[in-house]
Amino acid sequence: MNGIPGASAAGSGNRGAHGAGPGGRLPAGFPAVRPRRLRRSPALRRLVSNVRLHPADLILPMFVKEGVDEPAALTSMPGVVQHTRSSLLKAAVEAVEAGVGGLILFGVPAAKDARGSAADDPAGIVQLALADLVAEVGGDIVLMTDLCLDEYTDHGHCGLLTDAGEVDNDATLARYASIAVAQARAGAEVVAPSGMMDGQVGAIRAALDADGFTDLPILAYSAKYASAFYGPFREAAECAPQFGDRAGYQQDPARSVVEALREVALDLAEGADAVMVKPALAYLDVLRAIADTVDVPVAAYQVSGEYAMVEAAAAAGWIDRDRAIAETLTAISRAGADIILTYWAVEVARGLAATR
Repeated sequence: MNGIPGASAAGSGNRGAHGAGPGGRLPAGFPAVRPRRLRRSPALRRLVSNVRLHPADLILPMFVKEGVDEPAALTSMPGVVQHTRSSLLKAAVEAVEAGVGGLILFGVPAAKDARGSAADDPAGIVQLALADLVAEVGGDIVLMTDLCLDEYTDHGHCGLLTDAGEVDNDATLARYASIAVAQARAGAEVVAPSGMMDGQVGAIRAALDADGFTDLPILAYSAKYASAFYGPFREAAECAPQFGDRAGYQQDPARSVVEALREVALDLAEGADAVMVKPALAYLDVLRAIADTVDVPVAAYQVSGEYAMVEAAAAAGWIDRDRAIAETLTAISRAGADIILTYWAVEVARGLAATR
């Protein structure tokens, strides 16, 4: 019984008949410690809750597609669309009104090539959409950009390829540096490199600093795993690899949390201002370990597969949708996330505001 508050040899605090007196009767006042006392009513539970979500902690991932006249619904992610530039602005205003903390933008260009030229083109879809957002909601919400190449390359990988078809880490760093500067010039307030290239944060930091963006934060996808939960995202961003997979550069789910901590330490040493775990729910142990180790904000991405599973199960009538959403987000927060990227950001923010 050592280490259990309120426990003693005479009054064990067990909820069953163990320790009962003669004839199976429980001692008077047994048990002395009753955690259920603080769970008796919704008001009591609200009073003592110490894991609380706030709208400002939420980031809404958004997809903007070049050359479309209407938002395109995603079959694998009910309620999520590929936006036009105009529908993106409307959705951004709704996020601001709901109190969401930030937006992170993913671009889907009309044309792709081997080097992902649209990613750093000043007239590329993300750069144009950023300028729109700055004019519409700048200062009211944090404007973030995913910084990678998979959405822009015709082969679907996160970097440039060698003649042998391997991702060339060091050549890719130069592309990332150029993309970071292009996004910063267009109005990004945070850049979030997600390609898991070795040295990416250092290359981006050097490029931003050299171009005068010394105050622009980097949110590094430091612990991004080669996960099965990204499937629906590949429909949204139109970025499925045309051959092979990304296991050669994203983290191996079978490695211990030690590798994740090493990746985080490297990114922080290179100048990251915040770090991210992706996916969230399957890696809550990693999230907790990182949150306990670092002194910078920690983000977690509730990815497309997590979203799609809940929506599909709810549509089939197997689970309570609203409770499942709240439970998953609370778990991510409880594990140590300061910031949560979720496709439910606006819906959840509105719900939180309604209950305050």
